Amino acid sequence: MARRLVLEPGRAAPHHPRPQGRRRRGDHGLGGPGLRRGRPVTGHLVAAFVLLNAIILVVTYITLLERKFAARMQSRVGPYYVGWPHGWLQPIADALKLMLKEDVVPAPSDRWVYNLAPVVFLVPCLLIFATIPFAPDLGLADLNIGVLFFLAVSALEIVGLFMGGWGSNNKYALLSAMRAVNQIISYDLPFIFAALVPVVLTGSMQMSAIVAAQEGLGGWFVLYPVIGQLAFVAFVIATLAAENRVPFDILEAESELVAGFRVEYSGMKFALIQLGEYAHMLGTSFLGALLFLGGWLGPGPAWLGPVWFLLKAVVVFLLVTWVRWSFVRIRVDQILAISWKLLLPATVVLLMATALVVALGGGRGA
Repeated sequence: MARRLVLEPGRAAPHHPRPQGRRRRGDHGLGGPGLRRGRPVTGHLVAAFVLLNAIILVVTYITLLERKFAARMQSRVGPYYVGWPHGWLQPIADALKLMLKEDVVPAPSDRWVYNLAPVVFLVPCLLIFATIPFAPDLGLADLNIGVLFFLAVSALEIVGLFMGGWGSNNKYALLSAMRAVNQIISYDLPFIFAALVPVVLTGSMQMSAIVAAQEGLGGWFVLYPVIGQLAFVAFVIATLAAENRVPFDILEAESELVAGFRVEYSGMKFALIQLGEYAHMLGTSFLGALLFLGGWLGPGPAWLGPVWFLLKAVVVFLLVTWVRWSFVRIRVDQILAISWKLLLPATVVLLMATALVVALGGGRGA
């Protein structure tokens, strides 16, 4: 055969291209419809700039909301005088204070790691917003693997967190970072399994498809009998641990570790870490609202969709804040026991039960 091909190349078998699999109508490949429509690069850059500034603005004032909510729970007033009558300019004053503070680098620290840690911590906390659609066709990229992208990128914050603890060369910061790695790894799996319940019910990882599956009266996944309620409770508990909120705040227990892994940071570096923490919390609240509370679905005209989405995310945020100010801190061994002995097995069983329900025809896929 080889001799025939060499002596008579014209008789070689014709090349038949490998047949491509059929693509369903509306399937735009990995990037989803948002990236396949040919939006120019300038449009993506402008959208990213607008989204970044919107995130910073919302994060700035969600800290004021948290302080006011906590003050209300404790029969206090909270911030009041800066921006009379209700302290509306207090977040701006706090930001200016951090910008004007001196940036101190401890002498025994690993300078490169210490300086890079806030940026490495902040980038994943902002990047998770890239795949969140705030309304139909309103977002940077509505990927068909949007939930997977969010879960993967949100876990990368742990790298910057550990860099901050290690680079500070401080025993309190290092111990805090080691606790954080232990806790976040322990609760990431329950967090992922709880978030996958709506994905399995829908049959899609595209966030807009998950929202579309919740249309109609009583269509929210949090109202799905038994499975939806258990998944939402597991999601909230895992969120508390992932965000280092009470009762899982061993990362920065003031009586033990002063200020946690950021004990040596000041000025703008401290501000970047704070921005990253609250941006991650806000992004997780948006994810919870999208997966369980119907996203932008609500009464009224379509342009109210982003408003409904923001209000639902604020509800999730305030729920986490209420738990934070209502319970006490628990021990490290208890935190790990709750994850590995209770929450992880429960979410695995819940995910398997969801798959069984879908197999029996109880899903909501398109």
